[in-house]
Amino acid sequence: MNAKDEIRQFVQKLLTENRDDQPLADDESLMLSGRLNSIDAVEIVMFLEEKFGVEFAGADFDREELDSVDAINALVESSGPPKK
Repeated sequence: MNAKDEIRQFVQKLLTENRDDQPLADDESLMLSGRLNSIDAVEIVMFLEEKFGVEFAGADFDREELDSVDAINALVESSGPPKK
C-alpha cells in the first residue's frame, strides 16, 4: 500500500468514526468543510508523525495542509522518506 492509500484509509476511518458515510474524493475539503474537526486534525498529525516521520515541532504549519487527502499526501512527500 502506498502512502496516499494509507492516508486515505486513515481519513476514511476518522470520517466513519464521525458517522460520515459520504463518498470521499482525494481533493475534497475535510477541515474547512467541517467533515473533520480539530480533534481529528490532531489525530492526523499524530498519524503522520508516527507513520511517516513528518516533523511538526517548530514548523510553520497551515491548517490547509491537512484539508484533503491530496494536501496531506503532498505534505508527506515534501517531508522526505519515512524515518524507521
